[in-house]
Amino acid sequence: MPIAVSKVSKAVNGTKKRKLSTKDDVKSESNDVNAAPATPKRKRVTKMAPPKTPTPAAIGLMAAPCGSGDINNSTPPPALDRLAVPNGTNAPLITPETHRLISTKPINQVSPSKKSKGATTTKYILDDAIAHLIKTEPKLKPIIERHPCHIFSEEGLAEEIDPFRSLVSGIISQQVSGAAAKSIKAKFVALFNDDEDATLHAFPTPSQVTIKTIEELRPAGLSQRKAEYVHGLAQKFHSGELTTEMLFSASYEKVLEELIKVRGLGKWSVEMFACFGLKRMDVFSTGDLGVQRGMAALVGRDVGKLKAKGGGKWKYMKEDEMLEIAEKFKPYRSVFMWYCWRVEEVDVSTMDN
Repeated sequence: MPIAVSKVSKAVNGTKKRKLSTKDDVKSESNDVNAAPATPKRKRVTKMAPPKTPTPAAIGLMAAPCGSGDINNSTPPPALDRLAVPNGTNAPLITPETHRLISTKPINQVSPSKKSKGATTTKYILDDAIAHLIKTEPKLKPIIERHPCHIFSEEGLAEEIDPFRSLVSGIISQQVSGAAAKSIKAKFVALFNDDEDATLHAFPTPSQVTIKTIEELRPAGLSQRKAEYVHGLAQKFHSGELTTEMLFSASYEKVLEELIKVRGLGKWSVEMFACFGLKRMDVFSTGDLGVQRGMAALVGRDVGKLKAKGGGKWKYMKEDEMLEIAEKFKPYRSVFMWYCWRVEEVDVSTMDN
């Protein structure tokens, strides 16, 4: 019995007692924690690449000339030296229903008494614009020499434009690639033509479009909303609310005001139409990313280091700064804008036919 008691006693005595923590111990542990904090796992941040400007894809179809009326034939008529005005429409316009031509008169049909002082013609207006651009900003000279601007040349200004066709093309081009837009447009035109040969297809008139329902337009590949936009635009031309005569002769401010009322046509779309459809020489868009980027590079900024603003929205220059710079290029800001895309080698090849 004494031996058993002795064994138990040893066992109890051999048990390690837990040492109570002192204030110094707690302080020491606290210091250890502060000295070596656990490193949290970092979230991977994906760098946002700057978005591509939608301009070339949209303008490629918007600026397409009528030719003989079919979708593929864009052979322009012979260039005629006509009166040209920087602040007005310089493209010959075709009325979408009657196919009547509206344009300025050839210079040989204008009496000397009616020629205003300083008037220019379609043969010389691009030369006048380029001379003004280079005088204002000499850094543009090598860019201009490398990239001839067809769209405002004598040949480009001879191309006849159907404003209804141009605006419909602009709506189709919204938020899709150039190839997709071209495919949708061909399918849209095919809805109104029975001939299997697509080269014989004629673009529909506004009255032909209004006859069809929105559901009947959808098989071309149009979304519900785009089908509504195209149908609504056709109704405005058909009713006479929008006319080719107004688009030709009205001030730029009036054209902008009337077209922005149309569902599906925002300010950017109207600016591009006025510039590359109507061939107005003094249009300027502060909302175009290609123009913003080109202008930022032109004034010497490293556009590769510019980042997206809050919400992922890219902005290369502030609007008021762009307007201040562009003011010097009046009345040829359309041409200046065209070359802004070239400053950073933004692809404008689809603008040239």
